[in-house]
Amino acid sequence: MQRPRQRTNLPASGWASAPLLAGLLLAGPVHAQDGTDPVERGKYLVTMGDCAACHTAPGGKYLAGNYALNMPFGVIMTPNLTPDKETGLGDYAYADFEKSFRGGYSKHVGYLYPAFPFGWYTKVSDEDTKAIWAYLQSIPAVSEKRQESQIPFPFNVRTALVTWRTAFFTEARFKPDPNASAEVNRGGYLVEGLGHCAMCHNENKLVGNSSFAGRFGGGVIDGWYAPNITPDGHQGIGAWTDEQVVTYLKTGTAPGDRPGVAAGPMRQTIMESLSKVKEEDLKAMVAYLRTVPAKQTYKPKDLAAFDTPDAPGASTYLTYCSSCHQPDGKGIEGAVPALAGNTSVQSEGPETVLRVIYGGLAAQSGLAPMVAIGQQMTDVEVKNVTDYIRNSWGNKAPVVTGEKASEARAATQTMLAGTAPCAEIEQDKLKAAFDKIGVQEMLKGLKQQDFVPTLVRLVPQIKGASTGATDDDVVNALTTAFCKVGRDDPQYGKPSWPAVIGTFANVAYSQVKNPEKQAVNVPSATTPPTGKN
Repeated sequence: MQRPRQRTNLPASGWASAPLLAGLLLAGPVHAQDGTDPVERGKYLVTMGDCAACHTAPGGKYLAGNYALNMPFGVIMTPNLTPDKETGLGDYAYADFEKSFRGGYSKHVGYLYPAFPFGWYTKVSDEDTKAIWAYLQSIPAVSEKRQESQIPFPFNVRTALVTWRTAFFTEARFKPDPNASAEVNRGGYLVEGLGHCAMCHNENKLVGNSSFAGRFGGGVIDGWYAPNITPDGHQGIGAWTDEQVVTYLKTGTAPGDRPGVAAGPMRQTIMESLSKVKEEDLKAMVAYLRTVPAKQTYKPKDLAAFDTPDAPGASTYLTYCSSCHQPDGKGIEGAVPALAGNTSVQSEGPETVLRVIYGGLAAQSGLAPMVAIGQQMTDVEVKNVTDYIRNSWGNKAPVVTGEKASEARAATQTMLAGTAPCAEIEQDKLKAAFDKIGVQEMLKGLKQQDFVPTLVRLVPQIKGASTGATDDDVVNALTTAFCKVGRDDPQYGKPSWPAVIGTFANVAYSQVKNPEKQAVNVPSATTPPTGKN
C-alpha cells in the first residue's frame, strides 16, 4: 500500500527485490536494547510490526489513525491507537485490546475486516501482546475522531464477516516445529506472527493466513507487486545469499551481484521498521523462509523476439532509459541499479516496474533519483518498454496484459511525477538548516541553466550544517524545496514538470555526492535524444 508522508511522494515495492517483512522474537520475550521494561519492549515490537504505516495519516499525529487503506471492496479508515478516551483506546481494558488484536473483534465496531492482520496477530504470544498494549497506553493521547470508511453495501455489513472467519480464520498461538532449529522456529514466529509478511506476499490477499492464499509466491497489493519470497532461484530468494537478503532488509540494497533496490511499501518498511530490527532477528526470518517450499510462479516461454534490436520496446528503451541503465541493462555502479538479473524486474506481475516508470524514485541507498520518465511516454510505449526490460539480457517474465499500464498510470501518485503534492522535509534539523540558509528563496524562479551554479553554492552550506542528515536526505530535501517553489512556475510548463524536477533532483544528487565538481555526472533521461516530449 502506498503510504505517503516526505516518503509520501516517493513511490510506494520500485525495483524492490525482497520481502516486506517485520516481526518479533519466538524464544522468550523481545527485549528492546536488552531491557526488561515492557513499555520499551512494546515500542520495539510496534516498530518491528510497522504499525505506524497504517495508523498514522499523512501529516497526522503518531498512531492517531485516519490513514486510508484502499481495499478491493472500498476504503477503510484506520482507527486511533493512542490512549485518548473519546476517540482512541482510552476506554479499552487489556481484554478488549487482546480481543481486537488477536481475535479480530472490536469493542467499538464489532467484527474487523481482514485488512487488519489479526489472522497473523493471533499467533503472537501473551507476553508480547501485553508489552504492545503497555506501550500503546504510554504514548501521548491524541483526540482524533475516526473518519467514516467508504465501503458500499453489502461489504459494509460487518456481521457478514462471520462467513469469512468461519472459512479462513482460526484463533491459535504460534507452535514451534519440534523438528526445526531454534533459529528457524524463531524466524517462523517472526514471519508468521506480527510480521504478517503474507499480507503482501501471498497471491490472494483476502483469505488471511490460510493455506489457500498462494503462500509467499508473490502478488499485487494496492497496485504494486510484492515479489515471490520463497527459495525459488529465478523470482524468489533462492539465488540470494543469506548476507544479501539480510543486508537488503536492513538497507534496501544488497551487496554483490544483487541489483535490486527497495521502493514503495518495502522502502517504507525498511526505513521505519526493518532497519531498526536486530540482525539476529533478520537472520532468523531468512532461515525460516529458506524452509518454505519454493514456488515457481513463471514458466519460461519462447521470448526470442526480445533478443533482437527490433523487439517491441527496444527503441523506447534506447531513447528514454539506456543513458542511465546502459544499453546492456547493467546500470552504473554506485549510482544506477542494474535491470539485468534484477529479481523484482522479473516478478510474475509487472505492477512494480510500471509504477516506478510512471512515478520515478527518490534518492536512496546512495543511488541517484530516477526521473518519472513514463510521464513522457504513451501507455503503449510504457507497456512495450516494460516487456523489453523484463525479457532482455537474460531476464524472463510474463508480458504485460490488458489495461495494466494505463491502470498503473492512473494509480501512481508521486511528487516526481507531478501527480501528488510536494513532500515535507521530515528531519527537523535539516528543515531548520534549510530555513536558516533560505534554500527555498534561492531556488525560487531558478532557470534550468542555473541549477548547477546555484547548487554549487547551496550544497556546501547545507552539508556544513550539523544536521546529521544523510546524502539521500539532503538530495530529497532539496528536491522537495524545489517542488514547493517551482511546481506552479509557468516557465517550466505543466507538461514538462516531471522532466524539470527530475533533472533538478539528479543535479542535486551530483553536487551532493561530488561537491567539488560543477557538472552532472549521472546521465539524464529527461531529454530524449530524439527530441520527444
